[in-house]
Amino acid sequence: MADGSALRVVELAGGVGGAKLAHGLQAHLGNGLTVVVNTGDDLERHGLLVCPDHDTIMYTLAGIDNRDWGWGIAGETFASAEMLARYGEETWFRLGDRDLATHIVRTRRLRAGERLTTVAAHLQGALGIAAQILPMADEPVRTQVRTDEGWLDFQTYFVGRQQAPEVRELRYDGLAAARATPEVIDALAKADAIVVAPSNPFLSVAPILGVPGLRPAIDAVRSRGVPIAAISGIIGGRALKGPADRILASLGHEATALGVARIYAPWVDLFVLDAADEALAPAIRALGPDVLVTDTIMGDDAARARVAATVLEAVAARRR
Repeated sequence: MADGSALRVVELAGGVGGAKLAHGLQAHLGNGLTVVVNTGDDLERHGLLVCPDHDTIMYTLAGIDNRDWGWGIAGETFASAEMLARYGEETWFRLGDRDLATHIVRTRRLRAGERLTTVAAHLQGALGIAAQILPMADEPVRTQVRTDEGWLDFQTYFVGRQQAPEVRELRYDGLAAARATPEVIDALAKADAIVVAPSNPFLSVAPILGVPGLRPAIDAVRSRGVPIAAISGIIGGRALKGPADRILASLGHEATALGVARIYAPWVDLFVLDAADEALAPAIRALGPDVLVTDTIMGDDAARARVAATVLEAVAARRR
């Protein structure tokens, strides 16, 4: 890869797609990568704060993720969850025994007065992660989903109801009171490129962009010539994982890569399109961004590194 390894890159991410791309980017950038991660999926379980998107990315970058599930830790056991069930506790959102340690440490340190960003840095350091993963805000933000049954907390919809109800509306409780952290603002100010992961535009990316102070910081970076690239998480009209295609449709958008491009076009310079959707490239270029057509499937480590290298080369070229 030419020049990409010297870049300082900020990835906006959530979920499995964001974790896979982050893993590929870290392979090339090491500590030159900062991931700003969605916290709208966070929840409290059994008195503990659980941060699913942060932890999926953290475990992936540490190389201890469960590749079969796409979440959690390899070799996980669930003895604690089984005992909780015996006590009559709800266990539809199961916490693994190793994963439980993360939430215990996080919650204890938060109760002692530490910021979420500081606690996250401690956890990442203990796992030897080269890149930096920053929560989008220290204040709690909770994504909620309106269905025909009424409003549901995100994890009730996503895990409890297995994403079955049709999504009519989204809201991000607490977002107005949140603030972009100094660490996030500093990472953006120093960035040579910003990459939007192939994450859900509504569930993962929109909460990040909605944090007060964050979007102006991105606009300021772009105004000085820093390129912004976005990767489509929709391929051939389908999401590889999760409900992004269904949510696009139910919220009135086209459930294609073109539909995703229409959301990002006003503020990105490069849209990365899978080769399966190459026919959509002219329509996307007409929206404003340049288009990079490549194989975006990240099925293994080599594919993750390949996709990351392709994106890094493209953004590096735009800086010359």
